[in-house]
Amino acid sequence: MVPRISYLQHMRAVLALGLPLIGSHIAQFSIVLTDTVMLGWYDVESLAAQVLGAEIFFVLLIFGSGFAWAVMPMVAAAQASGEETQVRRVTRMGAWASMGFAVLVMPLMLWSEPILRMLGQADVVAELGGAYLRIAGWGIFPALLVMVLKSYLAALERTQVVLWVTVAAVGLNIVINYALIFGNLGMPELGIRGAAIASVIVNTASFVLLAFYAAWQLPEHALFKRVWRFDGEAFLSVFRLGWPIGITSLAESALFLASSVMMGWLSPLHLAAHGIAVQAVSLVFMLHMGLSNAATVRAGQAYGRRDPVGLRDGGKVVIGVSFVLALSTVVLFLALPEAIIGAFMDPEEPQRDAVLALGVGLLAAAALFQLVDAAQVLALGLLRGIQDTKVPMLIAAVSYWVIGVPASYLLGFTFGLEGIGIWLGLAIGLSCAGLLLMLRFWGRARAWGACA
Repeated sequence: MVPRISYLQHMRAVLALGLPLIGSHIAQFSIVLTDTVMLGWYDVESLAAQVLGAEIFFVLLIFGSGFAWAVMPMVAAAQASGEETQVRRVTRMGAWASMGFAVLVMPLMLWSEPILRMLGQADVVAELGGAYLRIAGWGIFPALLVMVLKSYLAALERTQVVLWVTVAAVGLNIVINYALIFGNLGMPELGIRGAAIASVIVNTASFVLLAFYAAWQLPEHALFKRVWRFDGEAFLSVFRLGWPIGITSLAESALFLASSVMMGWLSPLHLAAHGIAVQAVSLVFMLHMGLSNAATVRAGQAYGRRDPVGLRDGGKVVIGVSFVLALSTVVLFLALPEAIIGAFMDPEEPQRDAVLALGVGLLAAAALFQLVDAAQVLALGLLRGIQDTKVPMLIAAVSYWVIGVPASYLLGFTFGLEGIGIWLGLAIGLSCAGLLLMLRFWGRARAWGACA
């Protein structure tokens, strides 16, 4: 029988694992955030185009990352049960599956301009967004490999290196953006294309650094020895666990992409304000995502050593930490909306006041769904830890697309609430997901405990 540990010990373990993961997620997101801020200071049209282009890239990246995220609970469980060979097998096949996905979706980015036009976007937004994705799209290959290595290292509780590599990537991105967006340091002024080039360089450099660390510090796993050899059994295991994770992540990220498309129907100004508000919300979401990853690892370890009590106690602790963070965010969004939105724009921008007025209202709507957004991502992390992915996928798809997207359209257009209505629809979809996924996790945890 596995000895029970205290809630305080669970808290220490969650924070030791979660804080570096939170930092690495914030740093990773800061790469996109710096693109948004720097293009916002370049011009509003480039900002609006980058909002859509980056969201399309992000949606595809998150979809493909399902295989990388499958690596995390599988490696954690294998490590906890002493199966070292399985660690190597699933990590390698996670990389194989990720690269296959990248090949399949690359044409969507190469021909993104006509897709954006078909989605009803303004000509300038479609043209600039297509130009961005034709370059930035190539970064999905190294970006997905980075996700695989991050999951592998996080499952082994090697989170510090993930944090510092990602922090270095942010600094590199700022320097390259400064040079290529604005034409500084003797470089040509490329605007949004400069931001796209920076993204490809940064993702490639991040992969090289993490791969070097894995080969140097963890030679017992021999990740890159005969990496071309296909392992059918491990590939199918990763695929079976990973594709529902990818669909679940796609459902949520595409929910926000759909909201961006609807904002673009209103006007480029609405889209720019939406893009800024999404960046603020997404930055906070990285806190909960880091905790969710920690929850996946801790739940995976409990699953591997057959410890239902540890699973339930650890779940309570990580949910409590996330709840406190979500409450703090609500206060921040309601108290300082002008300061948050204003930080993304040049004070001399002629349309600053109009974008600011729209963005403040969106942040007020965002405050409504902070608690439920935290709940749904924490529940997903815990469920992945016990390798339960198919039912959560269905819950997410129904909550986001059968409920959330129609609610956004009805409130935004049918009832004339415009941008605020679109965001209230997001809140409705996320609320359904948060409630149902939490019920799913606690139901599974109780059933597993009864059978153990």
